Amino acid sequence: MGETMNLRERKKLATWRAIRVAALRLFEEQGYEATTVEQIAAAANVSRATFFNYFAGKEAVVVDQDPEERRDWQTLMDARPADEPLWDSLSAIMTGFCESLRDTLPLHRRLKAKSPAFAQTAQSFGAQFFTDLRKWVASRATASDDLTAPLQLNLALAATNTAYETWLADESFDGFLRRLERCLRQAGPGTATG
Repeated sequence: MGETMNLRERKKLATWRAIRVAALRLFEEQGYEATTVEQIAAAANVSRATFFNYFAGKEAVVVDQDPEERRDWQTLMDARPADEPLWDSLSAIMTGFCESLRDTLPLHRRLKAKSPAFAQTAQSFGAQFFTDLRKWVASRATASDDLTAPLQLNLALAATNTAYETWLADESFDGFLRRLERCLRQAGPGTATG
């Protein structure tokens, strides 16, 4: 996408982002359940029909990822040296992915705490990233070891979930990242060989 986007594509991306920003702001101000698609469209200065051109519903505003985010995390994966130990690569990728969510992850967390419906919807947030990461790990696995690579991936995901679940309500995003790095360090020993 990036440099090759024409004016029409850039306008579409700007509209997508404006709708999402408006929706997330409304969700935080008045709650997920109380916010309607019509309110989101009005706040984003688009029609209801335009909203549905970009999102299948208000749930999609939560779980759909910015079209450029996928390119960014694929770049993160591609940047890892082929000879780097898989655990080191996974640690760098998970940290980089979470860092890229600096502006949205704290809001998601606050909304999850306030709204059971939002929490349910947000469960599939990041699904495309995890699918891409699984494919990337499979491409790095050796044919002779079908256990170590998936085990390391699952441990990295568990370390990330643990950091998120133990992230204190009054702790900064940088505090969350320090927790993540600590969890990854603690989960890593013993994963290098089968």
